Amino acid sequence: MTSQKQADGSTQVASKGSGPLPKISILGYGAGDAANNLAFTTATMFLLLYYTDVVGISAAAAGTLLLVVRIFDAFADVFAGRMVDKTYHKKLGKFRPFIMFGSIPLLLLSVATFSIPQIGQTGMLIWAYASYTLLGLAYSFVNIPFGSLAGAMTQVSAERAKLASARTIGAVAVGSFLGIFIAPLMKNGENLQPLFTTLTIIFAVVGTGLYMFTVFTAKERVVREVPKVSLKQSVSTLKGNKPLLLLCISSFLFLTGQLAISSIQIYYFRDVLDSLPLYAVMSIVNIFLTFGLAAALPRVVALVGKKRLYLVAGLLMAAGGLIVFFAPATMVWLAFTGVLISQMGIMLVSMLVWAMEADTVEYGEWRTGVRSEGITYALFSFTRKTGQAVGGALAAYALAWGGYASGGGEQSAQAILGIRAGSGLLPMVFALLAIGVMIAYPLTDAKHKEIVAEINARRANRLETALEERDAGEKA
Repeated sequence: MTSQKQADGSTQVASKGSGPLPKISILGYGAGDAANNLAFTTATMFLLLYYTDVVGISAAAAGTLLLVVRIFDAFADVFAGRMVDKTYHKKLGKFRPFIMFGSIPLLLLSVATFSIPQIGQTGMLIWAYASYTLLGLAYSFVNIPFGSLAGAMTQVSAERAKLASARTIGAVAVGSFLGIFIAPLMKNGENLQPLFTTLTIIFAVVGTGLYMFTVFTAKERVVREVPKVSLKQSVSTLKGNKPLLLLCISSFLFLTGQLAISSIQIYYFRDVLDSLPLYAVMSIVNIFLTFGLAAALPRVVALVGKKRLYLVAGLLMAAGGLIVFFAPATMVWLAFTGVLISQMGIMLVSMLVWAMEADTVEYGEWRTGVRSEGITYALFSFTRKTGQAVGGALAAYALAWGGYASGGGEQSAQAILGIRAGSGLLPMVFALLAIGVMIAYPLTDAKHKEIVAEINARRANRLETALEERDAGEKA
C-alpha cells in the first residue's frame, strides 16, 4: 500500500490489490490447482474403483471409509484455517509457506494411498483408512492456504474471475489427462496396481515442480493491517456473515451431487453404456469447454453477475442429471449429451465459487475490520468436504444397494439402476436444492464493489489520522 497527500490535505491510499494481476501470477495460481488435483482428482475419480476392483474392499465398506475420512478432512480444514490465520512470514507472507513445505508430504501420501499391499482384508482396510486420512490432513494444510491466497492477491472482481478460471483450467487439465489416458485402462481392475503406483510417483515429481512455481509467482498484494489473527477475531468475522453461510450450504449440496458423479461416472460409461472409450472423449470435450468458459467468464460475470450465472449453472447440472438417469442404454448419444450438459454446469460453478468465497472475505472485513482469509476459506472448505464425503458415500451406497459385482464384469439390472441413480438422479436432486439456497444469496457484484470502496476509505482515514498524529508529535 502507498499513500499520497492530496491538494486538500487528505491522504489517498493505493493498494496493489486494486490493480491488474501480472500474467505470471495468474499462470502460477493455475499451476497450484493443477498440482492440487494430481492428488485430489486422482482420488475422486479412481479411489472408489481402486478400493472395489483392485484392493477388493466391498462397496459398502468403501462408502463408509469415504464418508468417515472425508468428514474428518472437513474438521481438519477448520484446524488448518486457524493455523493459517495465526501464521505470518515476512518474506513469503501468510499462505505460501504452507504450500512450500506441505506439498511434498501431500504428494508422497497420495502414492501411499494408491499402493495398498496385500496384507489381508483387515490389514488392507486399516492401511486404506490410515493412508487416506493422512492424505486428507496433508491436503488441508496445502489447499486451505492455496485457496485463501486468491483473496489476498486482488480485490478486483474481474481479476478474481481470472484466478478462478486459471485454477479451473489447472484442475481440468489434470482431470482431462486422467480421463483421456488413464480411464480407458480401467477394464481389468485386478491388474491395475502397478499402474496406480507408477502414476502417483510421477505425479509426486511433477506436482512438486508445479507447487514451487506457485510459491514463487503467486504473491500477496492486498493490504493486511492485522497479520496474525486471534481466535476471537477469526470467530467475529464469521458471525453474521450471511453470504458466507448461504454459499457454504449451497456448496455442500452442489458438491454432494458433483462427487456422486465423479465417483461413479466411470461405472456409468463402462457398465451402463458399454462405452468406456467415451470417458476419454468426454475429457477431451471438457478441455475445449473449460478454455471457452474460462475465456468468456470475466465478461459474462460483468454482464449478469456471479449469482445469476451460478443459478444457471445449477439448472444445467440438474437437466443433465435428469437425462443421464432416464436415457436408454441404446441411445448412447442422448446419455452422452446429458453428461456434457452436467459437466458444463459443474465447470461454471467450479469457476464461480472461488471468486464468490473471496468476496465473502471482504464482507467479513467490512463488518469487523479484520481480514481472515484462512478461517473463512476453511469454513467454506469444511462444508465442501462434507458435501464430498456425503456425495462419495452415496455413490458407493448406490453401488452396494444395486448389488454391484466387483471387477467390472456383467452387472444385474438392479446394479445398473444403482449406477444410474448415482450418476444422474443424485446430481439432479442436489443441484436443485443448491439453487434453492443460492436464490437467497445477498452479496451481488454491485454490493461487493461498494463494500471494497468503503473498506479502502476506512483504511485511508485511519492512515490519514496516523500521519496527522505523527506530524503533531514531531512538531511538539
